[in-house]
Amino acid sequence: MIAYESIKPWLFKLEPETAHHLAATFLRFANVCPSAFNHWTQKHFITDPVLEQELFGRTFLNPVGLGAGFDKNATMIRGIQAMGFGYTEIGTVTPKPQPGNPKPRMFRHIEEKTIQNAMGFNNEGLLAVQKRLQERYPFTTPIGVNIGKNKTTSEEDAISDYTTLIKALHKLGDYLVINISSPNTPGLRDLQNEEFITRLFEESKALTEKPILLKIAPDMEAQQAVDLTAMAVEKGADGIIATNTTIDYSLVREPKDIGGLSGAVLTEKSFAIFDAVAKELYGKTTLISVGGISTAEEAYRRIKAGASLVQVYSALIFEGPELIKNINTGLIELIKADGYSSITQAIGAAR
Repeated sequence: MIAYESIKPWLFKLEPETAHHLAATFLRFANVCPSAFNHWTQKHFITDPVLEQELFGRTFLNPVGLGAGFDKNATMIRGIQAMGFGYTEIGTVTPKPQPGNPKPRMFRHIEEKTIQNAMGFNNEGLLAVQKRLQERYPFTTPIGVNIGKNKTTSEEDAISDYTTLIKALHKLGDYLVINISSPNTPGLRDLQNEEFITRLFEESKALTEKPILLKIAPDMEAQQAVDLTAMAVEKGADGIIATNTTIDYSLVREPKDIGGLSGAVLTEKSFAIFDAVAKELYGKTTLISVGGISTAEEAYRRIKAGASLVQVYSALIFEGPELIKNINTGLIELIKADGYSSITQAIGAAR
């Protein structure tokens, strides 16, 4: 396989969304000829008893997952595993297909190792994703399904979108994620309130026994995030994912006026919200940390703060597939250096 560093300059000459489509085409080839990816899997996928844990009724061979937004339509699951990810989260899926926001809608801030995206839940819709998951589930590594409402669905009817998706997809993934924290669908973040979340989880938990997690934004006050997530868990949420992208454009020098920022500039902002939530909820629910994670040390900080799993996305664009292997091998060293024999002993050790 060609080294990522040798093709990265050429990829970065392309529009970010075009480069993403090229990567997606390559990874989809694993569905047609999985044996062609055997060497890549052997090189990148780290398996070690130190990293294994049982969550959501499945074995996670390592704690590093690919965050939602990369594989929106469940077309790359085999290729993503070959990169070394212990699990993948597909979506965000909406009931009806939608094209997303006008282009250009993805931008690189190269010096800051940051991506700004205003995609707007562009995806092929429930029926297309359902069909692909039916062909692939259960997969050898766990699959999360991230769900959201259509742009044209009013706030009053939003719960119907989420329950429609849960009914159709709950048997085709290992966990579901309620996404009400993307900045790219008008009014979506307004659903991060007690009344909506209470109704949502009351109705959703009546539909499935599969775990349903809530993904939150990093742009609320810490206490607001704590109150919101604690209430969600009380109402039935099986876990919290913190955080989505930020609309704090002061973090980059030349921001666009649309979309959310992910990557290196999100690291401390995301950790601060996660840490506040973990102080309240560690030991009470499953916590997943995402936002600005690009090293084993940062992943380990999140784990010791209470994260059972971590996710990356933007760092993959800047560092390439070696990133996942490097994080996992680094985690093994860090866990053992602290005298632990399992990641489960390290989770929450800083609490």
